[in-house]
Amino acid sequence: MGLFTSAQEDAHYFSMDDADNGFSRVSEHGFELDGEHWPTVEHYYQTMKYTKQADRDAVKATTTALQARKVGGRWFKKKRPDWKALELTIMTRAVYIKMRTHPALDEALLATGDQTLVENSQFDYFWGCGRDKRGANHYGQILMNVREKRRQEKAQ
Repeated sequence: MGLFTSAQEDAHYFSMDDADNGFSRVSEHGFELDGEHWPTVEHYYQTMKYTKQADRDAVKATTTALQARKVGGRWFKKKRPDWKALELTIMTRAVYIKMRTHPALDEALLATGDQTLVENSQFDYFWGCGRDKRGANHYGQILMNVREKRRQEKAQ
């Protein structure tokens, strides 16, 4: 038996930085949420870290998801006090709305069936699987949860 489980070997791996992959949070599939337009999931997620309007505006004004991550990830900006408790919910909301907004992405997500979805990041053990594939894979979990929710909604 190898180091990885059969579920990991059969999983659908994708990169968070692959703008051409619709499952990625940096893909340019805009959506409307909270009364505003967001060009990417990353823009929404990074903006929601802050309560101070100037910080939010600085993130939202960026033209690419990678710029949004850079501006939103600055350590010296004070994040909202409830950020750790809300970040998974905020990411889930953005991914769910993105999938509902773009039918082709929604269908592609549903087409993965029951396949395990894994954000293949060597260095991110929270959102991704990490170098040794033992990371929390929270982003992959969010995609699978959204897939299940969309499956239930379509069955009604």
